Amino acid sequence: MADLEEGFTLTAVPLGSGPDGPLGVEQSDKTDQFLVTDSGRTVILYKVSDQKPLGSWSVKQGQIITCPAVCNFQTGEYIVVHDNKVLRIWNNEDVNLDKVFKATLSAEVYRIHSIQGTEPLVLFKEGAVRGLEALLAEPQQKIETVISDEEVIKWTKFFMVFRHPVLIFITEKHGNYFAYVQKFNSRILSKYTLLLGQEEKCVIQSFSTSVGRKFISLMSLSSDGCVYETLIPIHPSEPEKNQRLVQSQLLKSVVSGSARSGAALSILDQDHVAVLGAPRPASKECLSVWNTKFQTLQTSKELPQGTSGQLWYYGENLFMLHGKFLTVIPYKCEVSSLAGALGKLKHSQDPGTHVTPHFVNWETSQGCELGSQNSEQSKRILRRRKIQVSVQPEVPASTQLLATIQKDSEKHIEVELRKFLATKRTPDFHTIIGDVVIGLLGRCKAEPSFYPRNCLMQLVQTHVLSYSLCPGLMEVALEKTDVQILQLCLQQLPDVPESVTCACLKLFLSIGDDTLQDADINMESVSDYMDPVQDGEMEEQTTFLQNGFNPEEDNCDSCAQKLKEKPQAAADESTSCPLTPKRAALLNAILRSAYSETFLLPHLKDIPAQHSTLFLQYLYFLYLKCSENATMTLPGTHPPTLNQIMDWICLLLDANFTVVVMIPEAKRLLLSLYKFVKSQISICSELNKIELFR
Repeated sequence: MADLEEGFTLTAVPLGSGPDGPLGVEQSDKTDQFLVTDSGRTVILYKVSDQKPLGSWSVKQGQIITCPAVCNFQTGEYIVVHDNKVLRIWNNEDVNLDKVFKATLSAEVYRIHSIQGTEPLVLFKEGAVRGLEALLAEPQQKIETVISDEEVIKWTKFFMVFRHPVLIFITEKHGNYFAYVQKFNSRILSKYTLLLGQEEKCVIQSFSTSVGRKFISLMSLSSDGCVYETLIPIHPSEPEKNQRLVQSQLLKSVVSGSARSGAALSILDQDHVAVLGAPRPASKECLSVWNTKFQTLQTSKELPQGTSGQLWYYGENLFMLHGKFLTVIPYKCEVSSLAGALGKLKHSQDPGTHVTPHFVNWETSQGCELGSQNSEQSKRILRRRKIQVSVQPEVPASTQLLATIQKDSEKHIEVELRKFLATKRTPDFHTIIGDVVIGLLGRCKAEPSFYPRNCLMQLVQTHVLSYSLCPGLMEVALEKTDVQILQLCLQQLPDVPESVTCACLKLFLSIGDDTLQDADINMESVSDYMDPVQDGEMEEQTTFLQNGFNPEEDNCDSCAQKLKEKPQAAADESTSCPLTPKRAALLNAILRSAYSETFLLPHLKDIPAQHSTLFLQYLYFLYLKCSENATMTLPGTHPPTLNQIMDWICLLLDANFTVVVMIPEAKRLLLSLYKFVKSQISICSELNKIELFR
């Protein structure tokens, strides 16, 4: 159960001149005192219990503070940066910031972090980190660049893990998000690519973290209104390698996706988060507390004057901007229970009293007699039980995961799987992953409603699976018409049989466009050459020779009249793709898959003639796209090669020529292919003639 108490205004005058509210709220070396940095020129020290300022400092007119002021807990001094590079240090006795210690740095500062138990750290905008003492010893030292070009830091947090300082910062580049984790006891910087998991790219509005025994829990509030969680391993198996982490949805629709201003997220404890934002498009903004364990709303408080989308929490106080004033709202969160999450706890005591729970050990108590003898006996039994538990061997994580697969929900299995994949890999990792897939598929067949596609996707993306390890995976995906998993399997599994490849081809050619529209398909292989071509561009294109072959040129006397009847149709056929981009991306996965011609040909003969014709048209379109540049390659990431395109044209014609030749719709395509072959023979003949004269 959680409760938001009556809030109070901390600032007596409107804060700052900037539109985004204060730069930050940071704790001082006194528990009840906080540094508030506005977005202009001023830093104010407040005592929250008295609701009054204890001191105020400002930079000169024309200067602007660019990152929040912090307290150095080792010295009791305050640190701030103005104009991106100028660092100032002062204490409570100083009055004028212009006369305090000053250091001009060689690079722009993103944030200064300071926590109890370690010296302050300075994070630069290029991703480099320096300790304050080392930086002050040589302020003009060269600062290296850690993050890539166009990568921008969006959020950062500094905390202690097992008494060692750890810094995490999140960057964004072209809609993709990356997490950097710097552990200072080992000087290792680990980079992770955050896979958001949504079908459409969303903007992440807010981040928050908590630390467990094995993982850093990174929660994010996305522009779709949902809260997602990413588990980052504290001890990664390959710390220096860029790893990929998949987010899972923790809470759905906690704020309105259309009201994208003023949204923020903060983790309060293990089971509760505070969310700032409008719950519905037309509603006012509010502060709400959610139980992540039971996914229930615990309490909320409306903010009629609006907010800036900034939220800070220290101890049992939440700080936020309400209207133009900084407001403090105390909160309380009790131990999470189902009754409390549903708001059905019974409070018979006065509102000011606290209920102390009592638990009865029903196994050791005899009737209603709770004398000293029973108490001593209970203690002895409890001690023995603790000893027995301590000597029991620890169950391997893989065994626990396999047991979870047999009985738990899809959501819980997905969370446990992510935890398992984040641990250090063992030599038999690929075998364990195969067993996990087989376990999931076995339950899929036993329970038709059970289909954990997110888990299967994560397992395929481990890059250790093969078709022989989990032969039923693609079979189940074919039954479910799951083209996304089939595409991924064709790209990742090295030993897919030709019969399964052909079954995927039949499905990709026959599935409806409406079904494909809703599917989340990897479009990297077609992203750079599937743009619609304008009419004017098509007319201009047909005037150029493509590798010595012009589709409108009449090289075949017997076909001349027929081709001249519809020149525009020929132009359209040669310049526009006959497939939708998603279907083309699926077929590209087929083209890039390994096969044996001997085993594939018999299965290709079972493809309907209309589908064979459609596939041939697409292959012919790809050839023309290859011919548009001198390298004879397609643009994009991992597109099919010219050799793969030509091999598949030959395979389809070998398998289905006698059927395709009887279809009127394929006549023009076959004529174009004939002209193409004839032109290639002519080119080879001319090249041979040139060779004779050398």
